[in-house]
Amino acid sequence: MQLSISLEGMPVVLLGDADAARQAVLRYRRAGAVLAHFESPAAFMAAVAVPARPALVAVVGSPVKERGTHDDAWSPVLDHYRKLGVPQVDEPPAGRRGHVTLVGGGPGSRGLLTVSAVKALRDADVVLFDRLAPWRELEDLTTAQLIDVGKLPGHHRVPQDEINRLIVEYATGGGDGAGSNVVRLKGGDPFVFGRGAEEAAACVAAGVTVRVVSGISSSIAVPAAAGIPVTHRDVSHSFTVISGHAPLTEAEHLHLAGLAAEGGTVVVLMGIANLPHLAAGLRRSGLGRDTPLAVVERGHQAGQRTTITDLGKVEADAGACENPAVIVIGRVVRLARGSADGEELRDLAESLMMGAGGAT
Repeated sequence: MQLSISLEGMPVVLLGDADAARQAVLRYRRAGAVLAHFESPAAFMAAVAVPARPALVAVVGSPVKERGTHDDAWSPVLDHYRKLGVPQVDEPPAGRRGHVTLVGGGPGSRGLLTVSAVKALRDADVVLFDRLAPWRELEDLTTAQLIDVGKLPGHHRVPQDEINRLIVEYATGGGDGAGSNVVRLKGGDPFVFGRGAEEAAACVAAGVTVRVVSGISSSIAVPAAAGIPVTHRDVSHSFTVISGHAPLTEAEHLHLAGLAAEGGTVVVLMGIANLPHLAAGLRRSGLGRDTPLAVVERGHQAGQRTTITDLGKVEADAGACENPAVIVIGRVVRLARGSADGEELRDLAESLMMGAGGAT
């Protein structure tokens, strides 16, 4: 159960070491609380002004035990306020300094952040974020310093080398020893065309501890938002994800055409600029002009739009499509919501399953 209360102008007592409580302090101040922070039981006992009956007592890093007991040095304080009927909550300690977490933010919807991603953001001191991540939600998710290092098509305002340098600099404190807990928030998954491996390597080279929180890849989530499964029994038995940043070679076109012709699904990320080149290359490599193709723009975000066409008409039908977008090529496109072939193919799939005794 979750309860929401307004702390605007309300007295709150926060108990905990200054460094461990550094983010909890920011959270309560942002909520408008009149905060009294005590770093130790001795500081509490020596204080001249202590709220007699605060709205809330929060303790950092030492959970309140069941049956109203508490087994650490804060127990007398907590017992005092408990007898007065003051609510008590646990606050997680701040994330350790000098540490980097590469976080996959999914395709841009707050609802697709993992639990681990939300916790990493909550505990961060600094967040360097991309525009494909759910950046509009960050002020509700973290008290960290927010740094926009996002790239736009054809315009890398902050080059990758500079991003790597900033991650390390914030984690190490620029050499002064007061490093931060750094989150590098990326769209999708950090290791799926996200250059997360390069950022992790930069941390390792600098002696900075780094961990990875996997995210929901847009290669799967965005087609799903349009009702397109990348695989489907008796329709598609495999899928291949490629980057569409650069034009493909003829050999690559031939390989992808073969995969799609054999019943596979091809998913292209960041490929709008090169879509005409991609389509022409696949046609030259023998992929049929009637091969279904979909462009899903702004998947899982406001203004999501799906354009369903085929390989022979894509230049005309999808010429106005814009990034961020995911391109899906293959028979599964016929399952998309709004596809004229969708119901027919669903009926086919259901009949095949019934013929197989309903096996899955």
